[in-house]
Amino acid sequence: MKKSHTVGARCFSGLLLLAAPVLVAAQSVPKLAVEKYTLSNGLEVILHEDRSVPMVAVNTFYKVGSADELPGRTGFAHLFEHIMFMGSQNVAVGAFDQMLEAAGAQNNGSTTEDRTDYNEEMPSNALPLALWLDADRMGFLLPTMDLQKLDLQRDVVKNERRQGVDNVPYGRAFEVIGAALYPKDHPYSWPVIGSMADLSAATLEDVKQFFRTYYAPNNASITIAGDFNRDSAKAWVERYYGDIPRGPALPARPVPGTITMGRDTFLVLEDQVQLPRLYNTWHSVKYFHEDDGTLDILAYALAGDKNSRLYKRLVYDLQVAQDVSAFQNSGRLVGQFWIIVTPKPGETPTRMTQLVNEEIQRVVNEGITERELTRAQNTIRARFLDRLAGVRNKASLLNTYNYFVGTPEYVQKDAERYDRVTTEDVKRVAGNYLGKNKVVLTVVPAGKTNLMVKGGAE
Repeated sequence: MKKSHTVGARCFSGLLLLAAPVLVAAQSVPKLAVEKYTLSNGLEVILHEDRSVPMVAVNTFYKVGSADELPGRTGFAHLFEHIMFMGSQNVAVGAFDQMLEAAGAQNNGSTTEDRTDYNEEMPSNALPLALWLDADRMGFLLPTMDLQKLDLQRDVVKNERRQGVDNVPYGRAFEVIGAALYPKDHPYSWPVIGSMADLSAATLEDVKQFFRTYYAPNNASITIAGDFNRDSAKAWVERYYGDIPRGPALPARPVPGTITMGRDTFLVLEDQVQLPRLYNTWHSVKYFHEDDGTLDILAYALAGDKNSRLYKRLVYDLQVAQDVSAFQNSGRLVGQFWIIVTPKPGETPTRMTQLVNEEIQRVVNEGITERELTRAQNTIRARFLDRLAGVRNKASLLNTYNYFVGTPEYVQKDAERYDRVTTEDVKRVAGNYLGKNKVVLTVVPAGKTNLMVKGGAE
């Protein structure tokens, strides 16, 4: 499970007593009772009853993301995240949102490199409505798909790219780094949102064929979580989804080979920003790899809270940085480990590089303390529990486990992998991954490429 905790102190009898962190027991993450079955058309159905409040959530995973696109035809998965709300054979344009909102429901969607999901959360009595709406757009969207709808949503996505990538400070950093980390034909080398050129080039038939291939019941799973009657839910699922035909055989997904970087790659990107920003990115491991959770803990020890090593040294002690963050970003195929620093006015990215390298080397040489490890484990455990508090998050989590590890009943095993991490494990992964070559990007104010971090900055 992915992405603060401060140690409390009190004065007693003239002594300052620091409360030592105590690892929260693994059993505090509850087991989720789940039933999973598959319809004859291949649709996976996951049911989890939670009667604590009269609410229910439906989460639909289509096992398609930007990694399933082709060079020159990118952005399709995210484009469909928008098109799927534009009406279907029995639902007029705009009616999807209107009908759910009238029933007291909230709905949304999201796209990553690996999957697209759609979710609704609503009062329990609105469950059949949500299932009917979702089934209609799965089975009967193409009859109403025309160039006018495509052009409308194509323009919406282009505007979203302008607002979220092209015209926002530091907005292009992630796609520049992705293009540097991976070969051009690697599924993670292009951005999820796609390029302006590819969005413009997409034809109506291109988009329809993408839907026929990937938005079929045999490439999807739905989770129902919350307050519902199991027999009724099964009957509604069969009624609304059972007659939707299977899609064609899915194309073989690419299996990229091992990527090696012969040396560090140094890049500079001019942007309309006031302060430069430094990005360090290393190749790491895929979701649920044996080192994935350990890298999460390493990221937390480095920059997860105000007591973390980089945050404390750069922001508080030396006061040379505006902010610093670190995270392990894992996908279905591979992952990346990121450290991002924004220096304060008058400070340079080169100085940030020196300080970051020093702290990394300390971890490589000495590891982290038991206190740091326990603080990270407890914070991750608290995030688990927080995510399990609502039915919408639980529905998404069950679908995530089902997709990535093949079983929705994985939450306790997910939590346990963090409990098994030792300080020696953290030291090992710091050396194994952060000791390798990396991409170093400096985003600089326009005209100030002299601030770029170059090779040999130590």
